[in-house]
Amino acid sequence: MKLSYASGYALAALAYIARAKPDGPVASHVIAAAAGLPERYLLKVLKPLVDAGVLRSLKGPNGGYRLARPPKAIALLEVVEAADGPVRGDAPPVGAGKAGAALDGRLQGVCDGAAALVRERLARVTLADLVRGQ
Repeated sequence: MKLSYASGYALAALAYIARAKPDGPVASHVIAAAAGLPERYLLKVLKPLVDAGVLRSLKGPNGGYRLARPPKAIALLEVVEAADGPVRGDAPPVGAGKAGAALDGRLQGVCDGAAALVRERLARVTLADLVRGQ
């Protein structure tokens, strides 16, 4: 499995907020500077996390972002799917004719199974697990 930059940036931003344990919201430019991320792209990554209920966004001069739930209640699967969409096993068609259709079906089954394993593993790991020991 390969994570996208969006997922990586989302996880880095959430890890920073979780480790910092701020009393109030954290501004996006603070997160970007601390995590070494480009702020313009980070803002695009944070919005889906707000929409998914992982983060809360507060507007205004003292606004910023805060975790919507404790780190132990945020699964990595939620973060990855908020940033990139559902984890799926998409196999391209590789065969032609009747035999090819059977091969395509078997290959799709293998890819679906692999995606299910990835989803299961990501669902078991929380943000708290990710930042533990840092």
